[in-house]
Amino acid sequence: MILAIDSGTTSCRTLAFNANGRCVATCQEALPLYYPQPGWVEQNAEELWKVQKSTLEKAARQVGTPNIRAVGITNQRETVVVWEKATGKPLAPAIVWQCRRTTELCQHLKAAGAEAPIREKTGLVLDPYFSATKIAWLLENIPGLRDKAEKGEALFGTVDTWLMWRMTDGKIYATDPSNASRTLLFNIHTNTWDEDLLALFKIPQHALPQVQPSGSQFGLWRGDPICAVLGDQQASLYGQACNTPGMAKCTFGTGCFLLKNEGSVIPTPQEGILGTVAWQLGEELTYASEGSVFIGGAAVQWLRDNLGLITSAEESATVAASVPDTGGVYFVPAFTGLGAPYWSPESRGLLCGLTRGTTRAHLVRATLESIAHQNADVLAGMGDIKTLRVDGGASKNDFLMQLQADLLGIPVERSANPETTATGVGMLAGQLAGVWEGLPYKIDRVFEPTLTEDERAHRREGWRQAVQRAL
Repeated sequence: MILAIDSGTTSCRTLAFNANGRCVATCQEALPLYYPQPGWVEQNAEELWKVQKSTLEKAARQVGTPNIRAVGITNQRETVVVWEKATGKPLAPAIVWQCRRTTELCQHLKAAGAEAPIREKTGLVLDPYFSATKIAWLLENIPGLRDKAEKGEALFGTVDTWLMWRMTDGKIYATDPSNASRTLLFNIHTNTWDEDLLALFKIPQHALPQVQPSGSQFGLWRGDPICAVLGDQQASLYGQACNTPGMAKCTFGTGCFLLKNEGSVIPTPQEGILGTVAWQLGEELTYASEGSVFIGGAAVQWLRDNLGLITSAEESATVAASVPDTGGVYFVPAFTGLGAPYWSPESRGLLCGLTRGTTRAHLVRATLESIAHQNADVLAGMGDIKTLRVDGGASKNDFLMQLQADLLGIPVERSANPETTATGVGMLAGQLAGVWEGLPYKIDRVFEPTLTEDERAHRREGWRQAVQRAL
C-alpha cells in the first residue's frame, strides 16, 4: 500500500492506493479557516497537524500498517507556518495563501524596483499570494520572532515541511523544489535559496528548510519512507500524466489552477503567467508555466450561499442551460482581486450588461462563463496548447466543461480519476518505492468545441471589456 497525504486548504485527507494503483481507502476531515480581519486568512498550525495526523492514522489502520510501503505528501502551497525549533510549538497562526495582508509591502517593493529581479530569478510576480512577504510580515509583527529566527530558534516552512517535521518528531526539516519555487526566495535557475532575495526580504537562510528532489527519501514515518513531496498543483499535473512538454491541465476547485509542462527548459512566459518548478527527479528538473485563477468554484458557491439563486452547485448547469446565452451580461468575480494574468489585488467584483430582461438564468450562466473566460485568459499566455486535461470538483459540471472547450477552441479531456492530486504524489511515491513504474491515465469524456471563430471572438471581446472595467 502507498499512503498519499493530501493537505488542502479546507480539508485534510489521506488516501491509500494498492499495488494496482486503485484507491482503496479515503479518510477526510474538515480544516477550519479563520478571518481575523478583512483580507486576512489564517489557520491554526497545531490544528492542521492534528487533523492531518488523524486522517493519516485512520488510513493506516484501514489498510494495515504492515502493508504500507511508502508515503507521499501533497499540500496547499504558499501557506506559511512558523514554529519553535526546540519544542515544535507554532509561534503564530499559519498565514494562508489566500491572505492579502502584505499588499502594501508588495506595493512598496514594486515602487523600489524589486519586481523585475524577483521575476527573473523566481519566475513569479511580486504578489501577497506567495510566501516571502508572509514570512517578512511575521518577522516584523510577532514580538521576539526576529530574534529567535536570527538565533536559529525559529523555523519557517510551507505545509509539507511542517507535516514532515511533526511526522518525524523533528528529525527532518526539508522541502522540495515544487514548494520552494512558490516562496519568492528560490532561484529556479540555480535550484537554491537565493542570497539576494533572502537579503531583500530580511529572512535568515538557516530559518528555511533543506531542498531536496521531489522524488527522494525525506525521512521515515513509523519506519516507512516519506519518498515523494509535491505541491498540490504540480501533483495534479503529474497525476494527469502531463509528462510531455506542451501538455496542460486545469484543476477546477475553489479557484482554478492551470499548469503546462515545459520540460527541461526554464519558461519565459508572457507577462502575468508564472514560471515554476514542476518536479525534480534525481538531478533532472522539469519546469512548468502556471496561472492561478483565484475565484472559480467559489463563484458558484456565492450564487448559492450569498444570493440564493441556486440551491446546489449541480443546479447551476440546469439553470444556465435554460437560456441560449448571457443576454449580454458579464460577471467578473474579483472578490479577492484578480490573479493571473492580471495580478490586480485591489480589483473587486463587477456585474455589467444588465437590462430589464436580465433573469436569474442569465446571471447563473454569466457566472459559469466567468470561470471559463478566466481560464482562457491564462491559457492564451501559455502558447500553443492542443488539449486541456481537467480535474477537480467543478469539472463534473458538463455544461461548464462544454463552455470551456467552446471558449478555448480546443478539446477538453476530463479525467476518469477525480483524485489526480493525491494520485500524482501517490504515483511518484510508488515509483520510488518500486511498487509500480507508472499508472495508466484514463479519460472520462472529451468535450469538443462547437462555437465558430467569430462567435468565440465576440464572446471573448465582451469579456475583455468587462475585465478592463474591473481593473
